[in-house]
Amino acid sequence: MLAMLSVRACHPYELHRLIVDTHKDYVTGLPRSLYHAVERLAGEELIIPVATSREGRRPERTVYEITDEGRRELSTRLRALLENPTPDRRAFAAAVSLVGTLPVPDALRALRTRAAAIEGLLAGMNAHLRVMKDSGLPDVLMIEVDYERMLNEAELSWVRAVIARLDSGELGWSDTTRHDLLSQVLDEP
Repeated sequence: MLAMLSVRACHPYELHRLIVDTHKDYVTGLPRSLYHAVERLAGEELIIPVATSREGRRPERTVYEITDEGRRELSTRLRALLENPTPDRRAFAAAVSLVGTLPVPDALRALRTRAAAIEGLLAGMNAHLRVMKDSGLPDVLMIEVDYERMLNEAELSWVRAVIARLDSGELGWSDTTRHDLLSQVLDEP
Protein backbone atom coordinates (compact mmCIF):
# COMPACT_ATOMS: atom_id res chain seq x y z
CA MET A 1 0.00 0.00 0.00
CA LEU A 2 2.85 2.38 0.74
CA ALA A 3 4.19 1.78 -2.77
CA MET A 4 0.83 2.43 -4.37
CA LEU A 5 0.26 5.54 -2.29
CA SER A 6 3.72 6.79 -3.27
CA VAL A 7 2.33 7.13 -6.79
CA ARG A 8 -1.02 8.73 -6.02
CA ALA A 9 -3.23 9.52 -3.04
CA CYS A 10 -6.32 7.31 -3.09
CA HIS A 11 -8.89 5.65 -0.90
CA PRO A 12 -8.76 1.99 0.20
CA TYR A 13 -11.29 0.87 -2.40
CA GLU A 14 -9.09 2.31 -5.18
CA LEU A 15 -6.12 0.47 -3.66
CA HIS A 16 -8.16 -2.74 -3.68
CA ARG A 17 -9.05 -2.24 -7.35
CA LEU A 18 -5.43 -1.54 -8.23
CA ILE A 19 -4.27 -4.70 -6.47
CA VAL A 20 -6.89 -6.81 -8.25
CA ASP A 21 -6.50 -5.14 -11.65
CA THR A 22 -2.70 -5.43 -11.64
CA HIS A 23 -2.80 -9.04 -10.42
CA LYS A 24 -0.75 -8.45 -7.26
CA ASP A 25 -1.63 -12.01 -6.20
CA TYR A 26 0.73 -11.94 -3.24
CA VAL A 27 -1.71 -9.62 -1.44
CA THR A 28 -4.13 -11.88 0.42
CA GLY A 29 -7.12 -11.41 2.69
CA LEU A 30 -8.67 -8.61 0.68
CA PRO A 31 -10.56 -6.37 1.16
CA ARG A 32 -11.01 -6.46 4.96
CA SER A 33 -7.28 -6.78 5.67
CA LEU A 34 -6.66 -3.80 3.42
CA TYR A 35 -8.75 -1.54 5.63
CA HIS A 36 -6.98 -2.83 8.75
CA ALA A 37 -3.62 -2.19 7.13
CA VAL A 38 -4.66 1.35 6.20
CA GLU A 39 -5.70 1.99 9.81
CA ARG A 40 -2.38 0.62 11.07
CA LEU A 41 -0.33 2.68 8.60
CA ALA A 42 -2.30 5.81 9.50
CA GLY A 43 -1.78 5.06 13.21
CA GLU A 44 1.97 4.85 12.57
CA GLU A 45 1.74 8.14 10.61
CA LEU A 46 3.16 6.50 7.49
CA ILE A 47 0.06 7.68 5.63
CA ILE A 48 -2.35 10.51 6.39
CA PRO A 49 -5.93 11.26 5.38
CA VAL A 50 -6.12 14.18 2.97
CA ALA A 51 -9.77 14.22 1.91
CA THR A 52 -13.12 12.63 2.62
CA SER A 53 -15.97 12.38 0.15
CA ARG A 54 -19.34 10.71 -0.24
CA GLU A 55 -21.13 9.84 -3.47
CA GLY A 56 -24.88 9.46 -3.06
CA ARG A 57 -25.78 6.86 -0.45
CA ARG A 58 -22.38 5.19 -0.57
CA PRO A 59 -20.24 5.18 2.57
CA GLU A 60 -17.77 7.98 3.12
CA ARG A 61 -14.42 7.44 1.44
CA THR A 62 -11.24 8.76 2.95
CA VAL A 63 -8.34 9.46 0.61
CA TYR A 64 -4.87 8.81 2.02
CA GLU A 65 -1.42 9.86 0.92
CA ILE A 66 2.00 8.64 1.96
CA THR A 67 4.08 10.78 4.33
CA ASP A 68 7.81 11.41 4.08
CA GLU A 69 8.24 8.92 6.93
CA GLY A 70 6.14 6.47 4.94
CA ARG A 71 8.42 6.87 1.92
CA ARG A 72 11.47 6.19 4.08
CA GLU A 73 9.76 3.13 5.59
CA LEU A 74 8.77 1.87 2.13
CA SER A 75 12.35 2.22 0.92
CA THR A 76 13.72 0.42 3.99
CA ARG A 77 11.23 -2.45 3.78
CA LEU A 78 11.60 -2.88 0.05
CA ARG A 79 15.39 -2.89 0.14
CA ALA A 80 15.32 -5.53 2.91
CA LEU A 81 12.99 -7.75 0.86
CA LEU A 82 15.19 -7.37 -2.21
CA GLU A 83 18.47 -7.94 -0.38
CA ASN A 84 17.67 -10.95 1.80
CA PRO A 85 16.88 -14.32 0.24
CA THR A 86 14.33 -16.30 2.26
CA PRO A 87 12.73 -19.69 1.67
CA ASP A 88 9.42 -17.93 0.91
CA ARG A 89 10.02 -16.61 -2.58
CA ARG A 90 6.67 -14.79 -2.64
CA ALA A 91 8.18 -11.93 -0.63
CA PHE A 92 10.83 -11.45 -3.31
CA ALA A 93 8.19 -11.57 -6.07
CA ALA A 94 6.27 -8.87 -4.20
CA ALA A 95 9.40 -6.75 -3.81
CA VAL A 96 10.29 -7.12 -7.48
CA SER A 97 6.79 -6.01 -8.46
CA LEU A 98 7.33 -2.77 -6.51
CA VAL A 99 11.01 -2.16 -7.32
CA GLY A 100 10.09 0.83 -9.49
CA THR A 101 9.36 2.85 -6.36
CA LEU A 102 13.08 2.82 -5.49
CA PRO A 103 15.68 4.95 -7.22
CA VAL A 104 17.60 2.76 -9.71
CA PRO A 105 20.91 3.03 -7.77
CA ASP A 106 19.16 1.76 -4.59
CA ALA A 107 17.59 -1.11 -6.51
CA LEU A 108 20.97 -2.01 -8.00
CA ARG A 109 22.65 -2.06 -4.59
CA ALA A 110 19.88 -4.22 -3.15
CA LEU A 111 20.01 -6.67 -6.07
CA ARG A 112 23.83 -6.89 -5.89
CA THR A 113 23.53 -7.62 -2.17
CA ARG A 114 21.00 -10.36 -2.95
CA ALA A 115 23.26 -11.85 -5.63
CA ALA A 116 26.16 -12.00 -3.17
CA ALA A 117 23.93 -13.63 -0.53
CA ILE A 118 22.71 -16.24 -3.02
CA GLU A 119 26.30 -16.94 -4.09
CA GLY A 120 27.10 -17.61 -0.42
CA LEU A 121 24.08 -19.89 -0.06
CA LEU A 122 25.11 -21.82 -3.16
CA ALA A 123 28.68 -22.24 -1.94
CA GLY A 124 27.37 -23.69 1.31
CA MET A 125 24.89 -25.98 -0.45
CA ASN A 126 27.51 -27.23 -2.89
CA ALA A 127 29.94 -27.96 -0.05
CA HIS A 128 27.19 -29.77 1.88
CA LEU A 129 26.26 -31.85 -1.16
CA ARG A 130 29.93 -32.80 -1.78
CA VAL A 131 30.41 -33.89 1.85
CA MET A 132 27.23 -35.95 1.76
CA LYS A 133 28.17 -37.54 -1.56
CA ASP A 134 31.71 -38.31 -0.28
CA SER A 135 30.21 -39.95 2.81
CA GLY A 136 28.45 -42.45 0.58
CA LEU A 137 24.95 -41.10 1.20
CA PRO A 138 22.70 -41.98 -1.75
CA ASP A 139 21.80 -38.97 -3.92
CA VAL A 140 18.08 -39.59 -3.43
CA LEU A 141 18.42 -38.70 0.25
CA MET A 142 19.73 -35.25 -0.67
CA ILE A 143 17.50 -34.58 -3.65
CA GLU A 144 15.64 -31.75 -1.89
CA VAL A 145 18.94 -29.92 -1.30
CA ASP A 146 19.73 -30.31 -5.00
CA TYR A 147 16.27 -28.92 -5.82
CA GLU A 148 16.85 -25.86 -3.61
CA ARG A 149 20.30 -25.42 -5.14
CA MET A 150 18.79 -25.37 -8.63
CA LEU A 151 16.14 -22.82 -7.59
CA ASN A 152 18.85 -20.61 -6.13
CA GLU A 153 20.96 -20.93 -9.29
CA ALA A 154 17.99 -19.92 -11.43
CA GLU A 155 17.24 -16.95 -9.19
CA LEU A 156 20.88 -15.86 -9.21
CA SER A 157 20.94 -16.03 -12.99
CA TRP A 158 17.79 -13.91 -13.19
CA VAL A 159 19.06 -11.35 -10.66
CA ARG A 160 22.34 -11.03 -12.55
CA ALA A 161 20.43 -10.49 -15.80
CA VAL A 162 18.32 -7.73 -14.21
CA ILE A 163 21.47 -6.09 -12.81
CA ALA A 164 23.04 -6.18 -16.29
CA ARG A 165 19.91 -4.64 -17.81
CA LEU A 166 19.91 -1.88 -15.19
CA ASP A 167 23.65 -1.25 -15.63
CA SER A 168 23.29 -1.00 -19.41
CA GLY A 169 20.27 1.31 -19.22
CA GLU A 170 18.08 -1.21 -21.04
CA LEU A 171 15.85 -1.39 -17.97
CA GLY A 172 14.90 1.72 -16.06
CA TRP A 173 11.88 3.39 -14.56
CA SER A 174 12.57 7.04 -13.95
CA ASP A 175 9.30 8.03 -15.67
CA THR A 176 7.16 4.95 -15.05
CA THR A 177 5.92 5.69 -11.53
CA ARG A 178 3.55 8.38 -12.70
CA HIS A 179 0.11 9.46 -11.60
CA ASP A 180 -1.30 9.07 -15.11
CA LEU A 181 -0.31 5.37 -15.27
CA LEU A 182 -2.12 4.64 -12.01
CA SER A 183 -5.08 6.68 -13.21
CA GLN A 184 -5.32 4.56 -16.37
CA VAL A 185 -5.69 1.41 -14.27
CA LEU A 186 -8.10 2.95 -11.78
CA ASP A 187 -10.25 4.78 -14.31
CA GLU A 188 -10.86 1.81 -16.61
CA PRO A 189 -14.43 0.44 -16.41
